[in-house]
Amino acid sequence: MNPGSASNATLVFQPTALSLGLSIGFVLIVLVLAILGWRRSGRRRGVAWLECLRVLIAVAIAITLNQPEWRERFLPDHLPTFAVLRDVSHSMETRDVTDPARPGADAGTRAEAAGPLADPALWTALSGRLDLVFDTFSSTLDPADQGTDLNGALAKVLEAHPRLRGVLLISDGDWNTGGAPSQAATRLRVRGAPVFTVPVGSESRLPDIELTSFDVPAYGVAGKPLRVPFAIESSLPREQPVTIEMSSSTGELVTKDLVLPAMGRLQDTLVWNPGATGDVTLKLSIPVVGGDRFPANNVLEAPVAIRKEELRVLVIESTPRWEFRYLRNALERDPGVEVNCVLFHPGLGKMGDGRGYLEAFPPSDKLPFYDVVFVGDVGVQEGQLTTDEATALARLVRDQASGLVFLPGFHGYQSSFAGTALDELYPVVLDTAQTRGWGSASPGRYALTELGMRSLLTKLEDTDAESARVWAGLPGFQWYAPALRAKAGTEILATHSSESTRFGRVPLLVTKTFGAGKILFMGSDGAWRWRRGVEDKYHYRFWGQVVRWMAYQRGMAQGDSLRLFYSPDRPRTGDVLTLNANAMSPGGEPLREGSVVAQIATPSGKTSTVRLSPAGEEAWGLFTGGFTPTEPGEHRIQLSCAENASTLETTVSVQGSSREKLGQPARLDVLREIALLTRGQLIEKPDPASVLAAVSALPDPEPEERRFLLWAHPLWAGFVLLLLAVFWIGRKLAGTF
Repeated sequence: MNPGSASNATLVFQPTALSLGLSIGFVLIVLVLAILGWRRSGRRRGVAWLECLRVLIAVAIAITLNQPEWRERFLPDHLPTFAVLRDVSHSMETRDVTDPARPGADAGTRAEAAGPLADPALWTALSGRLDLVFDTFSSTLDPADQGTDLNGALAKVLEAHPRLRGVLLISDGDWNTGGAPSQAATRLRVRGAPVFTVPVGSESRLPDIELTSFDVPAYGVAGKPLRVPFAIESSLPREQPVTIEMSSSTGELVTKDLVLPAMGRLQDTLVWNPGATGDVTLKLSIPVVGGDRFPANNVLEAPVAIRKEELRVLVIESTPRWEFRYLRNALERDPGVEVNCVLFHPGLGKMGDGRGYLEAFPPSDKLPFYDVVFVGDVGVQEGQLTTDEATALARLVRDQASGLVFLPGFHGYQSSFAGTALDELYPVVLDTAQTRGWGSASPGRYALTELGMRSLLTKLEDTDAESARVWAGLPGFQWYAPALRAKAGTEILATHSSESTRFGRVPLLVTKTFGAGKILFMGSDGAWRWRRGVEDKYHYRFWGQVVRWMAYQRGMAQGDSLRLFYSPDRPRTGDVLTLNANAMSPGGEPLREGSVVAQIATPSGKTSTVRLSPAGEEAWGLFTGGFTPTEPGEHRIQLSCAENASTLETTVSVQGSSREKLGQPARLDVLREIALLTRGQLIEKPDPASVLAAVSALPDPEPEERRFLLWAHPLWAGFVLLLLAVFWIGRKLAGTF
């Protein structure tokens, strides 16, 4: 029979027990009444015809009560569609498909195993029953093969083919973009289109060593050690000793011996001392050892700009205590730091003077040039800081990305920050009943927290273990600040080794971010003692690290009238990269309003424009915007400001590995769920005969059915009314009324 022709036509009743009983009883009663009426009329022929008409009307009403329908069944006009979808994402290049019949043969790729199943020649036997559609899928990313969107692939075929009968999905199940596949699977179940899933690939991860991160800073300083964190993941079944190498484009080589944990992750740091200034590319590599199946992920590269350092530091203090003197000396002897001091000398009526001393707090047009400000034993009171100066310091940190270091002292002047702009910046809650802090005859010591042991700020030796040993052996302190606890949103790097409050150990080294800048609280007055026995080794190193850590963002890219800094400083693909720019007027004042635009060129050559907006009415020359990189590699950023007619160019290195990684295990659980939700079938082996047999068992679609409801049609109602009218008129003419 041809598609679209009627296969059969039948008259069907849909009675219920009640309707059938009422119908039969009604017809019998009318029949009895008709016979009695005919007899009472003397058996007249005309009355006989009328009574027959009465019975006919009763039968018509009885038929109506039992809902007669005229049903016609038609074959579909077109063959139902069956879609064969094949995954072509990058993970399908994983070489982990073995042939049980040839155990010694090399493993094939997942793509090679999936190829024969999507060959149209395999499906020739079903071409008369199904309209076969062949398609490939990966994702909507650019490039597309760097992701797998199972939900999108299933939803697309569902929308494109309204007569979809079923789907064959050939994939490793490693979906990593788009919605959950269960969403499209649910819609397919409602449509009645089962999905036959064919997993390809091994469920267990292959032996592999992968460099997952190489966190090279945006810039380094010539002659200063550059610490580069990295991470390695190993899926080897045993520990594996390796020697990693970090080489620079200028010819230097740094090596380190490591032992990779079995089926684990290792994080460590390499130290490199750059020589000359310039743009350098660092390359980190791991040799292929221990049966490593994918050597391509054993190498990572990243650029770093090596510069001559020029940091400006401001130290604010009330009296020339020992901490101030040694800190000033350490900063002055650092060739990359220019230091100025504001020494109030409250009660003497004059400011401290000498080389590098300022006669007053810097004015608003000079303060933004300082990268780091140290606030010692100073308060907001007569003869010291004013409320406006405290507000200026807070804005400097928030809007200009400067660092602020709090170094309280035994005078307790820091308690006067309450109610000022600096109160919000202070990272700890102070004990108002003991504003002058605590002293002791026996020296106290620092105890690094777990976070402090990993922090680059507290690293006094090249390894975490050696650094922790140095901190444990540093000369102690005789005084510490009255800090009750750290505030929310802070990070505690070190506590008092023995003293506690009702909230826990006394916090001594605490950091936090405020706006675009960083804040450090050091709650002891004894760092100058660290020189005992070792001279400047640890004292200079610590303060040098503090200054550079806090000024890091401000040094990312800067010119005469523009400065660009971004967060995170080591962006990865998919992260929101927050761009912050400081724009100055031609006269050196921070701009309140302006047009600041960033042109971003990706490694593939695409260009996008981000317009940076003022950070707020109280913002001090700060403009912000956001950008989400999707490609790893170097992104060139050109920043321009119409108001000061200046431009700034820099390069941001975006790290990130592809979503599609070779060697990851196949996700049979995902494919099993899709088959279960759609009432399909998981075909565990990519065997063409098994796949074809499973799909061939799919039943043919039911023929279409057209139903003509006789009992509810107006013509039927009209016919019954016509019979009633004829019966009524006939009775009038026969004179039976």
